[in-house]
Parts: sequence; structure tokens; C-alpha cells
Amino acid sequence: MMNRRTFGKTLGLAAGAAAASLAGLPGSQAATRPATATGPGAHTSFAALKQIRAGLLNVGYAEAGPDGGPVVICLHGWPYDIHSFVDVAPLLAAKGHRVIVPYLRGHGTTRFLSARTVRNAQQSVIALDIIALMDALKIGKAVLAGFDWGSRTADIIAALWPERCTALVSVSGYLITSLEANLQPLPPKAEHAWWYQYYFATERGRLAMEDKTKRHDLTRLVWDTVSPTWDFDDATFERTAAAFENPDYAAIVIHNYRWRLSLAGGERRYDGYERRLAARPRVNVPAIALDAERDPFTAPGDGSSYREMFAGAYEHRTLKGIGHNVPQEAPAAFAQAVADVAHF
Repeated sequence: MMNRRTFGKTLGLAAGAAAASLAGLPGSQAATRPATATGPGAHTSFAALKQIRAGLLNVGYAEAGPDGGPVVICLHGWPYDIHSFVDVAPLLAAKGHRVIVPYLRGHGTTRFLSARTVRNAQQSVIALDIIALMDALKIGKAVLAGFDWGSRTADIIAALWPERCTALVSVSGYLITSLEANLQPLPPKAEHAWWYQYYFATERGRLAMEDKTKRHDLTRLVWDTVSPTWDFDDATFERTAAAFENPDYAAIVIHNYRWRLSLAGGERRYDGYERRLAARPRVNVPAIALDAERDPFTAPGDGSSYREMFAGAYEHRTLKGIGHNVPQEAPAAFAQAVADVAHF
């Protein structure tokens, strides 16, 4: 049986081959980069981070690529941060894209402008944060690409503000939350994968997220269990875990998961957006949906459960042997999807 370390080496070779295929795309510089520089873990950091006031936040973000290039906004999930895209961004920048990778609210260097702002993490609010960021950066349209919370956020923008979304790459497909549907139990095996969601519904879970040591160990456990084939080292996790020291992190995470289970309310000023999302709006922009074979949250059926939600040009891809953190585990495949969907 292949162990995690041997699998990681094999995956790195596969990722390098996928990166090489970027060279076949117009304007790609991938062919001039050695294969060992394109696989998972080839990069450990971004250039100096930037900050900008956008909506309710002062958003921290990384940027790569030429200022005038077609924009790609990469959106991370939980418990992750911008480092999920640390190998994706150089691949896309080499092809001429301007890549923006923001910390979501409650993460990293992103801060609320006012102490009086409700630490709200309902789905529409996070999408509105990204719209505000695009406005602040004077970005009219962008390819939106994400996983986990980032997929949901990108899906929402593509569905409600298609004029701001050139195209979409969404890991796990259509993730817009239906509060009504979330009241219904899933099969036990699926519920088991969501153990932390129910933990966060308790006072014990909230206290654990506020405790630095317990938060660290909990998020590391999630990494280990949802990415069973990813041979990451301690330093990789610690670079991301630093983003969890944001003073609003616990409040944002706890509210997000409690809101999904209708255990915490949203704000009335966002009710109109949530009503539109509850109607399950279709995505009409070009889209590629990525499913990770070893992700415990990947729905069975090769995307069939959500296919009808994508009404525009569309492709589904399954990434063999990959877990939940798709862009960091398979950066070349993720970058390839972005490059491809931009030309649909």
C-alpha cells in the first residue's frame, strides 16, 4: 500500500505534468519553469501583502501578475487562508493573469473598520465583502475561483451578480446554502464528516475556538482528516494557522456554522439576498466544477447532484487522489481549470 509520503511524491510528478500542459495555452510561460517549481509546496509565501478599505472591512490580500491582466479572484475556505493559493497564483500570473487572493472576514490581516459591526458570517455577507473589494480595486469583472467557503461565495456572486463574474471555478460544485434544506438530516456517514459543525453549535465548541491551543489542534485535525493523501509538513500548516489569530476569527467561524443550521440569526438588511439565494438561483456564467475524489464532502455521482444548477457553458472534472484543499494539494490542476474556463 502506498504511504502518504510516497503518494505525495507521485502527486507532485502528476501536478508537474499538469502544469506543463499550461504551456499549450496561448501566452503561457509554464514551459520556461522547471517542473519541480510548479508542484504542491513549490512556494511558501506571497510578496508583501496589501490592505484596502472595502465596505465594512480593511481587507488584507495578496496580488500577483500584471496590473492590466485579466483578473482572477481566488477565495479560500475554512480552516484555511490565502496560502491555499500560494502555488496557484504564480502559475496564473505567469500566464498573464492579475491574481487577487483576499483574506475573508475574520482571517489574517482583514479587519472590521468598526467595533460596532456585527460579526456576521452568513453567506450573502461574505459575497458582498468580495463585491466591495472589487469595487475598491476598480475591478469590473473577474474569474472567481474557490473552494469550501470560497466556492459558496463565488457561486453566490456568479448567481446574483453575473455581470461581475467572467467565469467560475467551483470546487464541490453548487454550494449555495438553503437553510430549509439544512434542517433535514443527511445519511449518517455524511453527518459524521460534519462533526465540527455540530461541535460549534455548543458552548464547548465556541470556547474551543476561542482557546488558542484547542483551536490550533482542532483545525489541524480537520486538515488531517479531510485531506488524507496530502503529505504536508508542520510548517505548511503553521503558515496558515497564523491567520487564525485574527481577533474576530472565533466569532466569524462560530456564526457561520450556527447560521447554516438556523441556530443563529442573520441581519435583516440582508434578508432580500437570502430570499433570492433560498430560491436556488442557477449559475449562467461559464463554469468548471471540480470534485476531489478523497474529499469526504464530495457528493457521489460525478457532479450529477448539482449539474442542473449550471445553465451556461460547463464542464465537470474529478481530481483523483485529492482531498479537500484542492488548490494547495493540486495547484496545477486548479490553475488549469481557471485558464480553461476563461476561454470558454
